[in-house]
Amino acid sequence: MERIGVIGGTGLYEGEDVEVRRISTPYGDASPVAIAEIHRRGVVFMPRHGTRHELPPHRVNYRANIYALKELGVTRIIATNSVGGISPELSPGDVVVPHDIIDFTAGRANTFYDTRAVHIDMSEPYCPELRKALIDAGREVLGRVVESGVYAVTQGPRFETPAEIRMLSKLGADVVGMTAMPEAALAREMELCYASICTVTNYAAGLKQNRLTAREVVEVVRENEDKLRRLIVRVIHLIPEERKCSCSHALVDAML
Repeated sequence: MERIGVIGGTGLYEGEDVEVRRISTPYGDASPVAIAEIHRRGVVFMPRHGTRHELPPHRVNYRANIYALKELGVTRIIATNSVGGISPELSPGDVVVPHDIIDFTAGRANTFYDTRAVHIDMSEPYCPELRKALIDAGREVLGRVVESGVYAVTQGPRFETPAEIRMLSKLGADVVGMTAMPEAALAREMELCYASICTVTNYAAGLKQNRLTAREVVEVVRENEDKLRRLIVRVIHLIPEERKCSCSHALVDAML
């Protein structure tokens, strides 16, 4: 049975009738998963940072996580990301469905193909079919969703400096976070559909006078957990049964 993967926090599936499993892969152990059923569709929830949020962004085993989801029959992935707002039009609490990525990560294992030349197309890093479902669900559940945006991915675990945020702004970034890559690229290498729901948890460094703290980020995430949960439940209903996007054959003509 094909399943839908949801990468995010443990609070997204609390209260569901779930089966918890731990998956070992050729790339190491993946984050634990919880398997449930929503709208008669199999759903696999995976807390990216571990069940106790013990893994910082640069220590997440992205390859093991994506490999495990593929092994469990997942064909589509909805990723949830907490981000800082760079665009002046964004405020804490806003929900963004990004359409593009700028990758500033370094040193992360970012491909399944270390011994073969494989060049996947990232002209559309996020699946257009999943993005449409997320936007439609956001309109229904939240009333408003920001329907596009460029996600700049930094290495972390520290927050960015004001000068770095000014640079990212000049490059066209709307939000900044630490987890979209290599996750999106690895999903494409596995021919999985992948799209993201970004919750703006704070103004990026230097945009406001207040000092940026991790506690502030966590508080906004908790405040938005219920609406994020409702949005995900709705989008699972809206995702079409048949995949008609190009994600399912991303490796065609990509291998040399």
